[in-house]
Amino acid sequence: MTDQRPPFFTVLCLLGFSALLAACTSPGTRVVLLPQDDGQPSAVVVHAKGGERVLSQPYQRAIALTHATGAPRLDEVDPAKLRADNASLFDLRPPKPGRYIVHFDIGGTALTPESQQAMDAALADALARSGGDIVITGHTDTVGPGPGNDELSHLRAQEVQQMFIGRGFPALRIEAAGRGERELLIPTPDETEEPRNRRVVIEVR
Repeated sequence: MTDQRPPFFTVLCLLGFSALLAACTSPGTRVVLLPQDDGQPSAVVVHAKGGERVLSQPYQRAIALTHATGAPRLDEVDPAKLRADNASLFDLRPPKPGRYIVHFDIGGTALTPESQQAMDAALADALARSGGDIVITGHTDTVGPGPGNDELSHLRAQEVQQMFIGRGFPALRIEAAGRGERELLIPTPDETEEPRNRRVVIEVR
């Protein structure tokens, strides 16, 4: 078994004599670490009766046979063969999160005209996903005091949230938060107008 899992489908765990493991001669557990979609590193610890192993590289595999002693055995799998042998599992993989950015006029919560297209695309993406949800994060540039920018970024996120609700997306499946000027897209000195930093990031999952 495992005591830690990265996001969904980073780990592919195959158990026993299933059709996917027809060539195996002993039942047990096989855990394969898959690469993250965004390229970020990940790891998982696989425990067995005789010890544990850490998978930290994509396509590493830990094999813990039922009656074996000692820690799980490590090897690597061929990515193409893995996908071919487990096509039905890979077909269950959810679509990658969609990421959209909308921008605001300076000092307020009014979207720039070109951002309306991004809103339309984000809504269409969210509605196309069964049970999909939306995470909205507001940001500002460095003009104005920090506490005021925190409030403004939250207001911008809430404004976008209300736009989605007004277009029929369920309110309970939307999260909205503000980050002020903490996560600048374009690093600037204080009190610098930068339109690209006055943004709301919409993540559709």
